[in-house]
Amino acid sequence: MIHFILGGARSGKSRLAEQKAIESAQSVIYVATAQAYDEEMQERIQHHQADRPEHWGLIEEPLYLADRLVEIDQAHQTILIDCLTLWMSNLLMHEQADFQQHQCQKLLAVLPTLKSDIILVSNETGLGVVPMGQISRKFVDESGRLHQQMGQIADHVVFCVAGFPMILKGDKA
Repeated sequence: MIHFILGGARSGKSRLAEQKAIESAQSVIYVATAQAYDEEMQERIQHHQADRPEHWGLIEEPLYLADRLVEIDQAHQTILIDCLTLWMSNLLMHEQADFQQHQCQKLLAVLPTLKSDIILVSNETGLGVVPMGQISRKFVDESGRLHQQMGQIADHVVFCVAGFPMILKGDKA
């Protein structure tokens, strides 16, 4: 089962994803894509760490997400990935020109083959004004493309607003 949870900043998407992982009653591996380049990001990471159960496994993977998922995949397990937009930022900063596109296609191909239940969290970035800078526009465009493709392969898609989940695809479960 692939669950895809979208929302804006502080929309409740990570909390919902963590609740789904707890409700799965399976062992959970949390895959973090963030990199702490500054103090503010370190604080955000620490906040997320404090909210998670201590017995969950943790893997930090900023770039090679598909490869890492294949390595840790097993039945009767939930893998929670938070978040795809931070992962996209990391990919776009890579010096190899086609790196981002290759890694996204690899992830989209791998996800349906996994035995683990997957919960993916991502920021919806396409609801605001069009950014002025080229890299910011590319980020919004590429994130939007990934979200559309992820929505197609996911079994369940939820959009969070103000802490409320709105089901876009699949049933309430």
